Amino acid sequence: MDGGTHRWNGLIRHSAVLYCVVAFGAFAAADSATAAPVGISSNAFAIHQEEFFAVEPKRVFDALLDARQFSKMTGLPALIDPVVGGTFSLFNGVITGRTLEIVPNTLIVQAWRDKVWPRGFFTIVRFELKAKGAGTLLIFDHTGLPQEAAEADSLALGWPEHYWKPLHDLVGG
Repeated sequence: MDGGTHRWNGLIRHSAVLYCVVAFGAFAAADSATAAPVGISSNAFAIHQEEFFAVEPKRVFDALLDARQFSKMTGLPALIDPVVGGTFSLFNGVITGRTLEIVPNTLIVQAWRDKVWPRGFFTIVRFELKAKGAGTLLIFDHTGLPQEAAEADSLALGWPEHYWKPLHDLVGG
């Protein structure tokens, strides 16, 4: 723990290697002519999205790590242990994982999995929050996705529908 950054060393070492290798190659490919709709870039390896919220970073950060707020946001049960190494279960158990890194009001990194994926298969999600004027720019990266393009495309479209829109509704921004 230094500078407010907390890492769960049991996973972050392995995950950091996966994150760097997958993200580096994936972002280079994201500029292709077959890009997804404006604001969303995806391929079989990674998703990158940016979303602006007209509230301070703390409000967005709290909504993503507080089980009661997350349940209110999605309308489905959520369990979240909001500490490094803490586990979470979202959307009534459809999504599960463990929080790998937290920088208060700035960064959340999680090992994330869908219950239909093979046992032990996790991806990495990264929510970076940057103050921008009177609001927050959320920079989102989801790496290590299954290599089936349909799966990555479905997930790329799912983040705005299941996270960004309900988050806007919850925080009012």
